[in-house]
Amino acid sequence: MSQKRLFLIDGSSLLYRSYYAVQKLANSSGFPTGAIYGFLSSLRKLLAEEKPDYLGVVFDVKGPTVRHEEYGAYKAHRKPMPDDLALQIPVLKDVLRALRVATAEFPKYEADDAMASLAARAATRDIRTVIVTTDKDLLQVVDARTSVWNPSKEMTIDTANVKEVFGAEAGAVVDVLALWGDPTDNVPGVPGIGEKTAKALIQEFGSLDNLLGQLEQVKNPRVREKIAQNRELLELSRRLVTVTRDLPIELDLDRYTVQEPDEKETIRLFGELEFSSLLPEFLKAPRPAAKSFRTICDEAELRALAARIAEAGEVALDTETDSPAPTRARLVGLSFSLVPGEAYYVPVGHDYLGAPAQIPKKRALAVLRSVLEDPAIQKTGQNIKYDLIVLEREGVRLAGVARDTMVLSYLLEPNWGKHGLERLGLHYLRETKTPYVEIVGRGKNELTMDKVAVERAAPYACQDAALAQALGVILWDKVRARKLDRLYEEMERPLIGLLARMEIVGVRVDPAILRSMSKELEGEIGRLEKEIHDLADCAFNINSPRQLADVLFHKLGLQPSRRTKVTKGFSTSLDILEDLAEAHPLVRLVLDYRQMAKLKSTYADALPALINPETGRIHTSYNQTVASTGRLSSSEPNLQNIPARGPWGARFRRAFVPDGGHVLLAADYSQIELRVLAHLSEDKALLATFLEGRDVHEETARLVFGNAPEKDARRRAKIINFSIIYGTSAFSLARELGTSAGEAQKFIDRYFAERPQVREYLDRIVEEARERGYSETIFGRQRQVPELRAPDKALQQAGRRIALNNPIQGSAADIIKVAMLRAARALEDRKLRTRMILQVHDELVFEVPEGEAAAVEPLVREAMEGAAELAVPLKVRLGFGPNWADAK
Repeated sequence: MSQKRLFLIDGSSLLYRSYYAVQKLANSSGFPTGAIYGFLSSLRKLLAEEKPDYLGVVFDVKGPTVRHEEYGAYKAHRKPMPDDLALQIPVLKDVLRALRVATAEFPKYEADDAMASLAARAATRDIRTVIVTTDKDLLQVVDARTSVWNPSKEMTIDTANVKEVFGAEAGAVVDVLALWGDPTDNVPGVPGIGEKTAKALIQEFGSLDNLLGQLEQVKNPRVREKIAQNRELLELSRRLVTVTRDLPIELDLDRYTVQEPDEKETIRLFGELEFSSLLPEFLKAPRPAAKSFRTICDEAELRALAARIAEAGEVALDTETDSPAPTRARLVGLSFSLVPGEAYYVPVGHDYLGAPAQIPKKRALAVLRSVLEDPAIQKTGQNIKYDLIVLEREGVRLAGVARDTMVLSYLLEPNWGKHGLERLGLHYLRETKTPYVEIVGRGKNELTMDKVAVERAAPYACQDAALAQALGVILWDKVRARKLDRLYEEMERPLIGLLARMEIVGVRVDPAILRSMSKELEGEIGRLEKEIHDLADCAFNINSPRQLADVLFHKLGLQPSRRTKVTKGFSTSLDILEDLAEAHPLVRLVLDYRQMAKLKSTYADALPALINPETGRIHTSYNQTVASTGRLSSSEPNLQNIPARGPWGARFRRAFVPDGGHVLLAADYSQIELRVLAHLSEDKALLATFLEGRDVHEETARLVFGNAPEKDARRRAKIINFSIIYGTSAFSLARELGTSAGEAQKFIDRYFAERPQVREYLDRIVEEARERGYSETIFGRQRQVPELRAPDKALQQAGRRIALNNPIQGSAADIIKVAMLRAARALEDRKLRTRMILQVHDELVFEVPEGEAAAVEPLVREAMEGAAELAVPLKVRLGFGPNWADAK
């Protein structure tokens, strides 16, 4: 039988390493979690790779130890523990307790002493100990039954290699450190004797005692004299670096045995810390809560289910398909949940050898149509926009959408970024969800859902519906408690259906225009590449950061400003190159090259590939639950990033065209965020600018620059106007304006001197956010700003910028959502065929039959300009055209 192994982790050491490796991580409430996350990642790896029999984490005790009592300067040079690290220690201990990992510490002694003593006790029971630490002091305990694992070097140090690693045998480690000292712990050693000399002396004399007994034989008189003069310091150092191996600390093998975690408590703590990705690594086979799940393959049973849904008047539902893109997906099955813990799966499209008989899709949808299309039956779902689109393409118009758990969660926790069902189930229900990849597989073995066995798909699909049912109740109660229900009912819920319709309609692009642009860009890229190589006087890969850095900073001798975090090479990021643009003409060419390459790959080449062959249009996906401010974003493709300015921007937008017999109408809010600022701040000067119809940027230019050249002054004033909204520092503003930080600060001071109520308002909303813990828009949308209460100054500054910007940008986002709903309702009321097809930033784009143009323009203008009652008028620029670029 192989020898059993005890792994002892130097908890304090690993926690510090983890803190500096994952420093900025925090959960959505602002509690720092980076050190805990890093620690658990290392622990997970150790458990998976080493599979220890016994495991313990040993911590240093708080306060002075016996070494401090003997030597007051012991570790005196160390900085106090960072506040945001200290906060994490008790939580980490709670997590380890939930994982059933033994912890230990011994009063007045360090973790080194406790681990050495535990290792000594383990040896008496024929247990091999592996100490996990980066501390070289502990190499002194290496022997036949004790080794050290250095996690930073990923190396085991035992009797076979300790001399190779340290330069002395384990038995000589104390002697070497006594001479050399230990700067980490402020152990003095012998002044003037370094590592090399200390190791050479012990190598020559065999031990410190032999050295002291034969001191006259030391050849170097200077070394001999230093040792003779510092005998007391040497003996003190020897005592300080010697670990204690006989502390009366108990090794209870039952407690140190690796055990299964306390599942409920682990799920709770990981949920609070928002470590959902780590959870399955510790709960080896996470089990969903016990449920009653049934598969329905009989039409009579399906009719009975439809009757139950009609009687209940509410149902949670989910669709399973063969694609994540709803406008291309085919329906594979539907799941329903009426009451907690009960769900049904109706497979309709599983297609594989040996698949069971299923109700034909058309028959199943015919049976379910009456309940799916009944607006009186309230529907709950997770990301129900997806289901709306899938069912619409199958000829079923889902009605009665009541609760979208993804959107409800987003209103409660807008900082999360992702609101997947796995996270929501863990956070709100303490229930683990079967991961999608566990059902369909990964990589080359990945299946589409129609190829997954019904018996595997059914529990997964049923759990989705059951989770949505349970979450719908919980989240709705929380939304009402936070007084966010009106925002949901009047804005976010109706928006779900509108966005679904926009995605289904899509937008037409002309692939011929894009192909032509791709060829032009390819030629431009080739021309720039040649110019760059000529200027560099060598050929190199411009896309290689390392090769580019070599040319810029070695061959051309430009001054680098920082290194990369990973490779430690010189950075060639965009901001670095922009700073160097005036230093050498090659840098400007590289910036142009990168821009052309991005335009080609991201738009000219990518957009044609996204055209749906069935519709001839691009169907972007609008993200309602991503941006913390409340703004919509889009993906596949990201329309928010379609170039807007410059000759290339106009040409890309020219590729967006209407169907025959139609024109495009583009309606864009004018300076909406600055108008919101005027409304919220009630600044008299700013209000007057908009009420009297003056140009706000020209006004700012006059206030800040006086008689500067008009065109350039307006451009620079525009930068200053938006820097106020975004809480930009004088340093950052200086970079944008190309001036000094001192000059930029003067511009900011002049702005606030002329618009004092803006300053008062901005100070006030930051303080309100700090007191309440969140900022709020005009419409009541809330965003938590935990950074304002963080101990870290950089986080506080980030929180201040959020608190300044969020009410303004968030209110602008809410206004355009209201405008979208008002415009859609106006078009529907008039029974017009005009369709809203795009929402990008502050702009809406419509596809308008030529005969409806005259009627549509005033409807859209009124819908947008009347979307909010502000102290200043909302203004919209409208234009018709044969393409997006010309509709201005």
